[in-house]
Amino acid sequence: MTEWLRTGIFCVLAVAISTAAVLVDPGRRTSGIFDDQGEPFYPEFADPQAPKTIEVIDYDESTATASPLKVEFKDNKWGIPSHHDYPADAENRLADTAAALMALRKDMVVSERIEDHGRYGVIDPLDDRTASLAGRGKRVTLKDENDRVLADFVIGKPAEGRSGYRYMRVPAQRRTYSVKTDARVSSRFEDWIETDLLKLNAGDIRKVTINSYSINERLGRLENSERTVLTKRKDRWRMGRRRLRGKKIDALTEALDNLRIVDVQPKPENLTRDLKTPEGIRLSMESVLSLRGKGFFITPLGQLLSNEGEILVETANGIQYTLRFGEVAPGGTGAPAASSEKEGAQESQADGTDERRYLFITVDYSAARARKYAEGETPGEEGRTLERELRHRFADWYYIISGADFGNLRPSRRELTRG
Repeated sequence: MTEWLRTGIFCVLAVAISTAAVLVDPGRRTSGIFDDQGEPFYPEFADPQAPKTIEVIDYDESTATASPLKVEFKDNKWGIPSHHDYPADAENRLADTAAALMALRKDMVVSERIEDHGRYGVIDPLDDRTASLAGRGKRVTLKDENDRVLADFVIGKPAEGRSGYRYMRVPAQRRTYSVKTDARVSSRFEDWIETDLLKLNAGDIRKVTINSYSINERLGRLENSERTVLTKRKDRWRMGRRRLRGKKIDALTEALDNLRIVDVQPKPENLTRDLKTPEGIRLSMESVLSLRGKGFFITPLGQLLSNEGEILVETANGIQYTLRFGEVAPGGTGAPAASSEKEGAQESQADGTDERRYLFITVDYSAARARKYAEGETPGEEGRTLERELRHRFADWYYIISGADFGNLRPSRRELTRG
């Protein structure tokens, strides 16, 4: 072997060894991995009022489906495009959420390996390149009025051994961080809407009539009919002459006071238009088919019946609410949720309360009813004004309620008298 050839081989080996040293040198790797540790995720995002859109995408491993929720400010009002533009009560909640996310820092780098994303629960729920159904996180995106992204995160599992920390990642980046955060970003529709659906107080309820029945669609008749009338006088509930003391009457009035919807579906335009007029529902084919698909039926005499009965609620201001219960609605306990929310969902599935129901609400005001409950006083016009507001609101939507509320709103006579 010539001297020149031997020298060339040594040079090649020296370069190879130097390159390997650079690749494996712990000091060099450390400076690369931790170069952004402690920095804010989005330093230019500094105004919690700037976001005008939030998109939350959660993932349900049991059904292998992503559940999106989008809330946005458009045409000078907040709405939920992911749920048929249902009106949202979002301004304060979004500002609080934005403030919590705005403050996040890259507290600790835990990995920069794509292979570790599943372990930390930070796989993008929309990632169709990953076959794994497990290890997908919750993606949260905030945008401004010009649709510019202000912040974008995949929120993963709680960090091991670090209370108050979660694993997080910026989409399209490899690196996973352990981040201190108390942000609670809900993907549940019911958490972004007005909570007082009926706008009544339990203390103002004066009479409840429970018409419990089911419709045999094959034979076209009512079955298992039971009518129960409950009245309240001097803060005491009675069924006929019998005074009621049980927990069921309390559960019923509390369910009415705190009734929450978990989803909605819009009614067809002609049905909505009819419900906003004094004449009521006309027997158009579109209305009949829409109602039937949700478990509601119009008799030849114009009476509206429902698959699982109805309750009539009279209040002190002269309003009567009629709540009709229809078919089982699609979906389970609502959008999948993390930690304690998921545990609650599992419990509800175990006791059968995850069976959601369609709810059809109408209202009626009577001056005579208002005088009856005024106890000698002259009733004001508050009831009439509220009735108009509620009639227009309820006309637009089929509501969907939880199985738990459905159960509390339909107590049997035996349950009420048993206590």
